[in-house]
Amino acid sequence: MTKESEKQRWQRNFADLLQELRVAQTGVQILFAFLLTLPFSNGFNRTTEFQRDVYVVALLAAAASAAMIISPVAFHRALFRQGRKPELVRFAHRMATAGLGFMLVSMVSAVLLVTDFVLDRPVAFLLSAITGVWFLGFWLILPFVRRSWGDDDIDDEDDDPQVLPGG
Repeated sequence: MTKESEKQRWQRNFADLLQELRVAQTGVQILFAFLLTLPFSNGFNRTTEFQRDVYVVALLAAAASAAMIISPVAFHRALFRQGRKPELVRFAHRMATAGLGFMLVSMVSAVLLVTDFVLDRPVAFLLSAITGVWFLGFWLILPFVRRSWGDDDIDDEDDDPQVLPGG
C-alpha cells in the first residue's frame, strides 16, 4: 500500500467534498427554482398569511443553502495556487454543513407550506415534523451512530486516509 502525502490527502478531501456538493447543489437548486415560481402560480393568491410566512422562510433558507453550498467554488477561485488547500477544505466543510442545515429548514418548510395548503394544519405540522426527523435521521443521527460501529463490517480503502486508490 502506498501512503499518501499530506498534500495528496488535502487534495483528495477537497475532491471528495466537491463531489458531495454537486449532489447537494442540484437538490437545493431544484427546490429553490420551485419556490421562486410558486408565487406566480394560480393558487398562490389563496394562501393564508401563515402559509406566506412559511413560504418566505423556505425561500430564504433555500437561498442561504445555495449560497453556502456554492461558496467553496468562489473561495477556491480566490485562493487558487496559493497553497492554502487545508484552509479551503476546512472552510468548504463548514459551508457544506451549514448549507445542508439551511436545506433541511427549506425542505421542511416547503413540506409544511404544501401540506398546510392541502390538509388540516395539525396534520401538516405532524407530516412536517416527521419529514424533519426523517432528514435528521439520515443526515445526522445515522452518520454519528455509524461512526461508533467500527470498521469491522466493511473494507473500504477509499475511506482510509493513508491509502491511495489502486495502492
